[in-house]
Amino acid sequence: MLLLAFACSLFAGFLPKSFAANEWDIKVFSQIPVQHGGRIKPLDTLARNTLLVLSKKQSAQLPNGQELPAAIWLAEVFMRPEVANTYKVFRIDNPEVLGLFGWKEADGKYFSYKELLPQFPAINNQANNVNPESQLRSAFERQITHLSESLTLYEQLLTTIHPAGNLNQLDQEYAHWLAVINQGVVSMRNLQEGKPVDTEAMQEFVQLADSFVALAGQNSIGIFPSNEKLEDGTTPWMNLGQLLLGAAFTRELNPIILDYATLIQAWRAEDSVQFNQAASSIYEKLAQGSLSFRMQLETLFNTIKPFYVSIQVYVLCLILVLFGWVFKKNVLLRVAFGLLLIAFIVHTLGIGMRMYLQGRPPVTNLYSSAIFVGWGAVLLALVIEKIYKNGLGAAVAAFIGFTTLIIAHNLAMSGDTLEMMRAVLDSNFWLSTHVIVITLGYAAMFLAGILAMFGILKNSFSRSDNKVFTKTLVKMVYGIIAFATLFSFVGTMLGGIWADQSWGRFWGWDPKENGALLIVLWCIIMLHAKWGKLVKEKGFLLMAIFGNIVTSWSWFGTNMLGVGLHSYGFIDSAFLALAIFMLSQLLIMLLGLWRFRGE
Repeated sequence: MLLLAFACSLFAGFLPKSFAANEWDIKVFSQIPVQHGGRIKPLDTLARNTLLVLSKKQSAQLPNGQELPAAIWLAEVFMRPEVANTYKVFRIDNPEVLGLFGWKEADGKYFSYKELLPQFPAINNQANNVNPESQLRSAFERQITHLSESLTLYEQLLTTIHPAGNLNQLDQEYAHWLAVINQGVVSMRNLQEGKPVDTEAMQEFVQLADSFVALAGQNSIGIFPSNEKLEDGTTPWMNLGQLLLGAAFTRELNPIILDYATLIQAWRAEDSVQFNQAASSIYEKLAQGSLSFRMQLETLFNTIKPFYVSIQVYVLCLILVLFGWVFKKNVLLRVAFGLLLIAFIVHTLGIGMRMYLQGRPPVTNLYSSAIFVGWGAVLLALVIEKIYKNGLGAAVAAFIGFTTLIIAHNLAMSGDTLEMMRAVLDSNFWLSTHVIVITLGYAAMFLAGILAMFGILKNSFSRSDNKVFTKTLVKMVYGIIAFATLFSFVGTMLGGIWADQSWGRFWGWDPKENGALLIVLWCIIMLHAKWGKLVKEKGFLLMAIFGNIVTSWSWFGTNMLGVGLHSYGFIDSAFLALAIFMLSQLLIMLLGLWRFRGE
């Protein structure tokens, strides 16, 4: 009954919600597509990703403490900037940066655009003088650079659907632009034919055109597809500045500009009926066919947050297993296994939705690798739990699932997680198979290491006889290491084939390649140590724990070196977390050497 109620509450979020005619249809507004960051995404995603970059949250906080959903915050930025500019969405953690503006840590971490506006000269001056090598920047320089980039992104939002000016008179401004175009074209024609020229009309035309050229060059958010096709078959979208300049050739405004003007006026006038009609009109013009389904699916993905839900279920599952062990209640272990299946299904659903939206394999960047490593480890642990039915597989699955999704959650703070990988990544068969296979090797290594870690802790602190448990555990770890050896070796070879096709060489001693080789070598060393009876139960489990250090370095550490074709950039917070994780594994190994009872 508990599992059924929990499952129903989870999937209730999939049901569509109706709204009354006099209510704001924010759902349709949030599904309107735009192009940003190299892909087409709904406004809901644009809002959430922007807020993550600005404030590390997916909502804005009002002065009264109330949380404002991302889509509504974006609507305010678009259509009531004088209000949105007072929302505290810019996060500043560095005391030196706060001191630069005359603020203290007691003033808080979040500030509004209006509060930062007087500080623009100081921000720009400091941002222009930071170290060009991102790996060598101080904490102060990283914060200033991030703040400058955040302000630039926010200012792009301010002029995404309207040019800077009086929003209450957009219709008149657009009509004036069309009149200026006609007068300017006539003046230019007269100039070419040697006839009298209206100098004022010419100057006004040039001034407005120059402002729209600047807008076109500064804003990277496309709001309407162009008629061009790129070499890869994709269609670039035009931003507002490009659309307004296009009117100089067609002598008329693109209908999407006028629809957005209606949308703005309706929002400012608090006319929900007109707003809903305008939002529906924009959506129907832009989202047709499969694009409509993708926008709805991505908005649903943002709403239900499958990975966040999985984190909560994994935690609950781990708690139930621990209580089941303490109170020796098998019913709790069965419930925990059922919850684990639910979490795994939601986890799988999230990966499947990401794959469809991105049109790529499940692993395309560091964020997605964390999600897939957790998924693979949970899958293998489920098999172990099904075989042994002692709760250990469920506990390890819940622990790894929770940990990897927390890692992914922190990696998502940089913005859009559906971006492509940053190296030379023309999607092909070898790349797809390489990243999937080698990531499953990572998952198996971590599963073996965490199983060994649980075994060391249980053996060291339990007062009961652990001989049978330890022998069973060693069998589990051995089987998983054999699996990891196969997948790590095959994945590394597939990576070499892909590298030969992409870069013209099979192996180049790149840090990431060396890391993959380290995993393969450590797996082989472990197997030979066991086969040759160089280590017994304790030694084998300690080697599996050390495998966590090798794998974490190969997975994360090599990416943060800032060198090589596989480098994804240096992340100082990740470096600290990685160091802490490695230290924890060494401490558990020392505990095993000291307290382990057995061979």
